[in-house]
Amino acid sequence: MADKRPRLSEDALAVWIGLAIFAMSLSLLAGRDLLGWGVKTQVWLQLSAALAPVSKAYGHCPGLLSLLATYFFLLVVTTLGAAALRVRIGPFARGFTVIFWISYLCWIAGSYAYIAATPDKRQSLGLSWSLNLTSEAGFIIALIAGLIVGNFLPWLSERIKAAIRPEWYIKTAIVILGGLLGVAAAKQLGLTRAVMFRGLCAIVEAYLIYWALVYFVARKFFGFSREWAAPLASGISICGVSAAIATGAAIRARPIVPIMVSSLVVIFAVVELLILPFAAQHFLYRQPMVAGAWMGLAVKTDGAAVAAGAITDSLIRAKAQALDGVSYQPDWILNVATTVKVFIDVFIGVWAFVLATIWSARIEVRPGERVRMAEIWERLPKFVVGYMITFLTILAIVLIRPDVTEKAKAAMDEANVFRSIFFVMTFFSIGVVSNFRKLWEEGIGKLAAVYLVCLFGFIIWIGLAISWIFFHGVHPPITGG
Repeated sequence: MADKRPRLSEDALAVWIGLAIFAMSLSLLAGRDLLGWGVKTQVWLQLSAALAPVSKAYGHCPGLLSLLATYFFLLVVTTLGAAALRVRIGPFARGFTVIFWISYLCWIAGSYAYIAATPDKRQSLGLSWSLNLTSEAGFIIALIAGLIVGNFLPWLSERIKAAIRPEWYIKTAIVILGGLLGVAAAKQLGLTRAVMFRGLCAIVEAYLIYWALVYFVARKFFGFSREWAAPLASGISICGVSAAIATGAAIRARPIVPIMVSSLVVIFAVVELLILPFAAQHFLYRQPMVAGAWMGLAVKTDGAAVAAGAITDSLIRAKAQALDGVSYQPDWILNVATTVKVFIDVFIGVWAFVLATIWSARIEVRPGERVRMAEIWERLPKFVVGYMITFLTILAIVLIRPDVTEKAKAAMDEANVFRSIFFVMTFFSIGVVSNFRKLWEEGIGKLAAVYLVCLFGFIIWIGLAISWIFFHGVHPPITGG
């Protein structure tokens, strides 16, 4: 009888696909552009302006043609992956096609200017108002669309189930994300040593305080098992979706656990994005770097944290100019928010290793047994290794060859197109597998309660206190000064 076991796990497959896309993007450093045709979705007022190739070298290519090329590329890549997973090719290809097009339509809808434009972008778009949600609103729309399919269109859910693989999609996205953050980290080396050191100290403090408190609250006051408490603590306290997925894999939680935590992370990140920058403008306009660090520590998804930093940068500089006549150089507040967020992301891999070791040595070890390194390696999520490879590779390239920094950034922007698509497909898939009745039975209400209590009860305030301790009295350069 033929062996029906998968040739690869979804975890390993995510690493190979993520590394392949990353490697293709690096062709730009050698003077070739293998991914520049990939489609990017811009914040738009006219639908005709929504789509464009990510590289100017392909500027002659219509946006719709770029989208079709992106679809066929990903269809081939994922279908080959499905074959490695021993999944039937026909049902997978049909399911993937439906998932891709619904997800991308949600991404386009979420990028509509009146939904996505942040205050720092409104003037250039000629808008007097918007919902300020950034393009990550597309994640929420995709989640809602998936929930509709999963709960009210069971016939469609059944037809596409072969391609509903949220863990595979999100892990691939996280591997690609490492390269993007590597460039960001390298560029942040241009900040002062004091800012870098303060940012690193602040996030170490946040890890040690946040995670332990959330884990304690979830276990002690809400009665969650370790399987639920650990991913929830990582999702709330570290970096949202990526941390929840990595933690769930490290402790071998059921797939539903990080999926449910991830859906809550995105929803609460939007709430923070709507509140915190304006609170920072009102109370912290004379401590701008504190405000920037606070955004990085408090807002739990990368896009929302960077968007919050950009909004805060714009709001505080405007208020400081109007009330005190101080004109700060732009982007320093944003850079602090980004620096803190990058350091938090980098530590995800370290934290996954720590948790894998603890769970192997202390929690799930049998009496009389000693923990084996092979067991730790088996538990360690392989996609985290892929994430570290892409991060360290691009960081090393930029540090060794500073003259290629802009090319490296352009290369990672091209890879990021595919990272975004994998992310939005993840959230649609999360919605499809999230049956309301089952979620309620699993405790989604209690999860939201823990998130609400921890986020607004102490995480935001501890983040503010840590930001104040490390960045109080540090100011951006003055324009012309």
